[in-house]
Amino acid sequence: MKKEDRELGLHRPISRRDFLYDAGVAGLGAVFGTSVHADIEAQRVDYPPVQTGMRGSHPGSYEAAHALRDGGVYTATSAEDESYDLVVVGAGISGLAAAYYYRQKFGPQARILILENHDDFGGHARRNEFHQSGSMRLSLGGTHNLEHWQFSKTARTLIKELGIDVKELLADSEFQYGEFAKNGPAIWFDKQTYGEDKLVTPYTLEWWHPGVSVDCIDRFPISDAAKSQLKRLYSTQTNLFKGRSEEAVESYLAAISYPDFLRRHAGLGDEAIQLFSNSQHGAWGVELRALSASEGLYSGLPGLNLLGLIDEMKGWSYPVAMFPDGNASVARLLVHKLIPDIAPGTHADNVALARFDYSYLDKPGASTRLRLNSTVVNAVNTPNGVAVTYVEAGQSVRVQTRHCVMACYHSVLPYLCPDLPAEQKEAQSYQVKIPMLLTNVLLRSSEAMDKLGIDSVVCPGRMHGVLFMFKGINTGGYAHPMADDGPVPLVLWGSISPPPEAMDLKAQLRASRQKMLELTLEDYEREVRTVLDGLLGPAGFDVQKDILAITVNRWPHGYSYEYMDLWDEDFPEGRAPHNIASTPHGHITFANSDAGASAYTHVAIDEAYRAVAELS
Repeated sequence: MKKEDRELGLHRPISRRDFLYDAGVAGLGAVFGTSVHADIEAQRVDYPPVQTGMRGSHPGSYEAAHALRDGGVYTATSAEDESYDLVVVGAGISGLAAAYYYRQKFGPQARILILENHDDFGGHARRNEFHQSGSMRLSLGGTHNLEHWQFSKTARTLIKELGIDVKELLADSEFQYGEFAKNGPAIWFDKQTYGEDKLVTPYTLEWWHPGVSVDCIDRFPISDAAKSQLKRLYSTQTNLFKGRSEEAVESYLAAISYPDFLRRHAGLGDEAIQLFSNSQHGAWGVELRALSASEGLYSGLPGLNLLGLIDEMKGWSYPVAMFPDGNASVARLLVHKLIPDIAPGTHADNVALARFDYSYLDKPGASTRLRLNSTVVNAVNTPNGVAVTYVEAGQSVRVQTRHCVMACYHSVLPYLCPDLPAEQKEAQSYQVKIPMLLTNVLLRSSEAMDKLGIDSVVCPGRMHGVLFMFKGINTGGYAHPMADDGPVPLVLWGSISPPPEAMDLKAQLRASRQKMLELTLEDYEREVRTVLDGLLGPAGFDVQKDILAITVNRWPHGYSYEYMDLWDEDFPEGRAPHNIASTPHGHITFANSDAGASAYTHVAIDEAYRAVAELS
């Protein structure tokens, strides 16, 4: 092992492998060096939320699908002696909601099988659970927040039926994102990119508005020319397009990239622009060069002051309505509705602490069964319904069902449903998923971050564009107050930058996805340790001792594709690719947020409702 890697602590047995809970409680003790929470000791050994290492699209979850993509053919070697009323492909929130709506429509006696290729349910709503010194710490493995202000009547109704009170979630949250956090955002410049490790706080450029100082720019390790360019950008108050119609300005801003806008109209060079290059990874999952000027400006990036829109630059307090495991609790509540015995007595007020027994997911004779580690490879209409073939433990199995809801992402459907019309396959292939990366690091304490006076940091030169300390969510029966000085999850959020030669957006996304899959767990761990050593080391953080666990939530097929100014035409109403892609096909209908071309939990719910409504 290289000396540099040893100094970073990569030789320590913390996350050198995917942590499997069936190694037993002794394995937890070996990793953490402490006793394990009593509730966990009583739990079954097969409990995915406590696994660390490579999660999300973990090894074993995608190989069968990739083989199918590459021309592989699966022939069922056996057939289940069971028949179902509904088979749902995908156990994300859309798939779980589809099963829930199916029971509402066709009755509680309906026999339902949910097939999921991963080893846990929830899709991108994934729970990360850590145990240390007798305490449980929860964090975000995927989708975070309930954007309740955008809810349809359908989504509001389901959330209410699950017992979730959004007002209570809002009231019980001390946590805030970015500029709204207690200490506000900081920015960290890394040595590899900028020549030195340097933390600048307060960082006032994020969601800047008139009256906010830009003095922080003076402390950036960039050239004087770049500093002058940035200061001019933020200090200028004018309307560059005065005299042009609103429609003409909108059309122009939608037709040029945001970096081009900064070059042409703000006089920024590449050095200054680079500060913002990965700033939209969390929101869009793409590089800055993929965004139009309009998309960049109205996502909070600087420049609205150049359009005379001073009032629109005032920050908006993002209302945090979430559970301590993000929308994983929504998925858990749906599973409990479908399979009550998995956690008796569970409701929204205790769901975060509820102990789910995964042995109940796939009980013979149960009206609803959820089968993990089962990758669907074929679904075709038959005279009496749908024949669905899936791969489990290397075996191809076929089941027969009256109805099938495909709640998986669109771009895989042409391979799963070979008899789809050519136009529909083309539309499904159009929607390339956007890679997303969330890495959780369990720190021994928040001491180093407290010393530095930071709780969120922008990292313009690194893989994870932002990181934030995650505590202060006191919902679902769970409590981790901001004042707690014990172990704390640190969330690192970002994507994978595509190579410069990838010009077309779809090529960028595919290149990012490929790179995300090629990087090893060691690669991700090295990146995390390097960042934390440079950022927190000056405050006494020991990168070899103060990291207790690392969980990499890798989502190569992450955000749903949302149409973008520079890359997509203005499709006629009802004829956009996602509309064509989700057209019912015999006894098969299509859910998932892809069907709504919008990467939000409430959209996944809406599309599940529609998909079930189309069944007869």
